[in-house]
Amino acid sequence: MTQIGFYYNQSACIGCRACQVACKDRNDITDEVALRWVTSYESGAFPKVGVYHFAAACNHCENPACVANCPTGAMHKAEDGSVLHDDDVCIGCKTCVGSCPYGAPQYSEALDLIMKCDSCKALRDGGQNPVCVDACPMRALQFGELPELEKLGDGNVVATLPCLPDDSMTNPSLRITPRAAALEENFTKVIV
Repeated sequence: MTQIGFYYNQSACIGCRACQVACKDRNDITDEVALRWVTSYESGAFPKVGVYHFAAACNHCENPACVANCPTGAMHKAEDGSVLHDDDVCIGCKTCVGSCPYGAPQYSEALDLIMKCDSCKALRDGGQNPVCVDACPMRALQFGELPELEKLGDGNVVATLPCLPDDSMTNPSLRITPRAAALEENFTKVIV
């Protein structure tokens, strides 16, 4: 089985949220859920303060907790390694929401559905990129097979950051070229 994932060049990201807006528009979702979201952080202390952004979505983990804990199989891994959700099989128990350390599966009260990033499967099936990838004006996002993504970033690619949950259990399919500030252990989430 191949394993797809996202590459995020954090050094190029300006925090504009174009990826987030494009995702909301493509999936016609309300403000109560976000299948891709951008969070800002700061680290350091005056006069040496660092600010960075993190564009998050489902990490299509190699060992997804949402799949392992779903009682019906509604959350499942596809042959390409993406983690998908089947609305017709879902019983709405929200176990996946509580299981995912990244907050990817989200419950929409308005639709009475679990929603999550499927990396724009319909677009990918047609040979296109996920909409977030093409929407980024800085080209900070890429999507593809994990071995190819690991070659990006001039060898400065990591799989996790201090601002993210421990990755040892789920092994997220995410590769990041980090900003220096993002590697600092002491950080504060910025409320925008």
